[in-house]
Amino acid sequence: MIPVPGYEGRRVAVFGLGRSGITAARALQAGGAIPILWDDGVSGRMQAEAEGFAVEDLTAADWSGFAALVLSPGAPLTHPKPHWSVDKAREAGVPVIGDVELFARALTALPKDQRSRVVAITGTNGKSTTTALIGWVLKSAGLTVHVGGNIGIGVLALPAPTPDAVYVIEVSSYQLDLTTTFAPDVAILTNISPDHLDRHGGMEGYVAAKRRLFANPGEARARAAMVSIDDEWSYWVAEDVCDDWALACVSTRTEGDMTSQPLNAFVSGFGFRAVSGKLTMEKGGEVESIANLTCARSLPGRHNGQNAAFAYGAARRLGVSHDAAVAGLLSFPGLAHRMEAVGRLGPVRFINDSKATNADAARQALSSYPHVFWIAGGVPKAGGIDDLADLFPRVTRAYLIGEASEAFAATLADTPHVIARTLDAAVAAAAADAASAGGDQIVLLSPACASFDQYPDFEARGEAFRAAVLALGAVPETAS
Repeated sequence: MIPVPGYEGRRVAVFGLGRSGITAARALQAGGAIPILWDDGVSGRMQAEAEGFAVEDLTAADWSGFAALVLSPGAPLTHPKPHWSVDKAREAGVPVIGDVELFARALTALPKDQRSRVVAITGTNGKSTTTALIGWVLKSAGLTVHVGGNIGIGVLALPAPTPDAVYVIEVSSYQLDLTTTFAPDVAILTNISPDHLDRHGGMEGYVAAKRRLFANPGEARARAAMVSIDDEWSYWVAEDVCDDWALACVSTRTEGDMTSQPLNAFVSGFGFRAVSGKLTMEKGGEVESIANLTCARSLPGRHNGQNAAFAYGAARRLGVSHDAAVAGLLSFPGLAHRMEAVGRLGPVRFINDSKATNADAARQALSSYPHVFWIAGGVPKAGGIDDLADLFPRVTRAYLIGEASEAFAATLADTPHVIARTLDAAVAAAAADAASAGGDQIVLLSPACASFDQYPDFEARGEAFRAAVLALGAVPETAS
């Protein structure tokens, strides 16, 4: 746990008692604060009471006595409308912050020579894989590394800071909206595409939330930024921060592959490019070869080339040698539920990409294989799979599940498809069709949908896929 100082003997309201909220309360208490907890759900309040925390109805509290409101990232800060606790805090002049901001303040309270370094990753897609990959590369190089935030362990539940440690933190747009002083040593933006627009009041608000990762650049470009420039929103963020940060741009495109004129050159004249499995560094017109990623079994596809570029650049910034950084990339075992090879049945491989909860994430998986038997569906996001039409020629047959089945069937039109309804039925049908096709085949679960119609989260959906695959007699696969 990371104790949070600065609130000794003061009351701090904590609303939302999920993973981040209860952890924040523990960290505040460990730092000497008096956390006052509340949740709209009875179970959260019961857990807090069982741990001995003060639980008070914040709807009736005297907010003038609070030093801060620590808000769950699940509660709206601004849109569609502010949560009632936010309104009460603002009326009383109480700052509204989140767990990542508490983490930042805990580090800042330490003497400079005692602070851990921080790598922070955000983006619409790819941030979890990039976070896990950076953690792996740094650990493989012998560094003390703590990985968490929006992935795995809540940031304040990570081990207390030590001077030799590096925190590798995934941060969401919701968490960034609740920061004011967060200042990572390496700040990474993987990409931006429309997502969570209802919570940010549209695309402008969503991009502004991502941009907050770069709000505190430090002095004399002391901190490093790495930004993808393969989409226009990220490109403009890169242009915006290049004067204040030591910026490295990342692209997976050749100049002839660019879709928008501003993307034809690296913003700062320095960056990384990953094309056709080759990772290179470019500076001042000179190109240096870094790694052949076709040797990395767990990093297939263009998007994983981008992830590798981020990991290599972050590692080098933190003092890892070239050889150690490349060795870490090539040995990465992969992230569960993201392009994860879960089994093989003869020449048929089964790939679990359950984490692809929107079309843009599914695009990354579909683009990685020349032809697939594709399992998709669930609770659709705005736009469904319309934007994937250019990849439909890669789909040998689609197997549609959940609420999106009929809508996806209409979009697929003449692309072969069946409405399977359930994941078990889809796996069985896809496996049989892939075996009948002969030769090496891929059965890909990349739903392009949320899971909540049939599963509590994408992890449960991915585990159900794994179980269904293994129930057919498939041999489990492990990266090597």
